[in-house]
Amino acid sequence: MKYIVTLNQKKYEVEVERVSPFHMLTHEEVATGVKAAPAPVKPAAPVQPAAPVQTAAPVATPAASGSGTTVNSPMPGTILEVKTAVGQSVKSGQTLFIMEAMKMETEIVAPADGVVASIAVKSGDITETDQVLATLS
Repeated sequence: MKYIVTLNQKKYEVEVERVSPFHMLTHEEVATGVKAAPAPVKPAAPVQPAAPVQTAAPVATPAASGSGTTVNSPMPGTILEVKTAVGQSVKSGQTLFIMEAMKMETEIVAPADGVVASIAVKSGDITETDQVLATLS
């Protein structure tokens, strides 16, 4: 088949030939003129079902000072709302922050019971993965 292609305001006549995948040659086959025999196909091993994926809560890590637990950002995003204050007692699983990441709102929850010792972000802050958001004591 012949086509007329315009490239940078210049017209070119291009001829295209349809070739099936079985007629394609490798560089070595073109150079030597000898078509290689296809490799034997091994049967595939049985596929094991994948383990179910579980979403994880923010990882609780010891604070740098050694006293308390840090709440880290699980992914890059923007803090939409801070739902706690310094000195407030929190329970494990209680929502501390609302974060927007990938056009979805995500709740960042307390990994353990404790008292909020510090908050390192405010509404509108952009966070990175594993950035410390708060410290619990």
